[in-house]
Amino acid sequence: MNKWFRSILTISTINIGLVYSIPIDQQQQQQQQQQQQQQQHFIGEQGEYLNNSLISTEQAVASFIELPSYNISMMATTPFPQWLTDFTGLTQWPGSEPPYIPMDFIDFNKIPNYPKREAGQCPNERELCSFDCFKCLSYDDISTCNKLSQTFDDGPSASTPKLLKKLKQKTTFFTLGMNIVRYPKIYNKILKKGHLIGSHTWSHKFLPSLSNENIIAQLQWANWAMNATGNHLPKWYRPPYGGIDDRVRSIARQFGMQAVLWDYDTFDWQMETNPPTRKPSDILKDVKKWKKKNDGGLILEHDAYASTVAVGIDVGKSIGKDQLTVAKCVESIDYIRVFE
Repeated sequence: MNKWFRSILTISTINIGLVYSIPIDQQQQQQQQQQQQQQQHFIGEQGEYLNNSLISTEQAVASFIELPSYNISMMATTPFPQWLTDFTGLTQWPGSEPPYIPMDFIDFNKIPNYPKREAGQCPNERELCSFDCFKCLSYDDISTCNKLSQTFDDGPSASTPKLLKKLKQKTTFFTLGMNIVRYPKIYNKILKKGHLIGSHTWSHKFLPSLSNENIIAQLQWANWAMNATGNHLPKWYRPPYGGIDDRVRSIARQFGMQAVLWDYDTFDWQMETNPPTRKPSDILKDVKKWKKKNDGGLILEHDAYASTVAVGIDVGKSIGKDQLTVAKCVESIDYIRVFE
């Protein structure tokens, strides 16, 4: 099998004639725009910065702030592989608005014709089965575990190694494609430690607000980042903000992917708001309360910040090492495919 087929599920036969590419002059124009925007927006060790002010991605969505695109290729250390150039016609990792690349196994006729919606906009009808609006779960969503288990979103980051050093159990990390190609060594360290890695999309967009093509782009570019960095294709994904409905699910299922949600949210990112609205002691206290009342569950945490990593370590000590990865929770596979 040709090397560039690594990026495609084995159920697909690629139609080269459908490959989308950006002309060189357009690429140069985009690069100039991205370099200008980078002065206003970048990812620092503590998270997203806009005009030199630290903000959380959750704050950005809650405030309906549209973060500008920037040139991740200037930060990426995962080389852009030749097989991906052969398939996409591109030569570098995209910014926060990845281009849609047609894939012939995606059947648009299978995607429900639901309208796009912004974060906080909930439809009157529940037929969309929206988790972010109604906590609605579909037949294949994973939202709990028979053993209380931690999960971590938004990495890898410069703070992740500290978490890896302290964890006593195998856990699940839902990683962002943009961060994977920026921190490939940390990503592979997660793998070497035996933890499970799932997708958290390419750039943490609220998926129901996107077109079908842009939802595909968020998933495909994250998968390609995982493939190019860790030699595997993910089975599990967590939609940012829990933003999922049956339109999003129908697209992800065609990638062979399954949604993982949660039944306990620590809201640890609120320690990073200005001013902070949550303290480490609040989180630990609430986790202990949950543990007393429940035998199991999936806990939502983040490894994007030093503060959330620190409290995540303490939560792990409180729960103990008898935890499971998401795949172990449901006795399923870790990845769709692992390449040697």
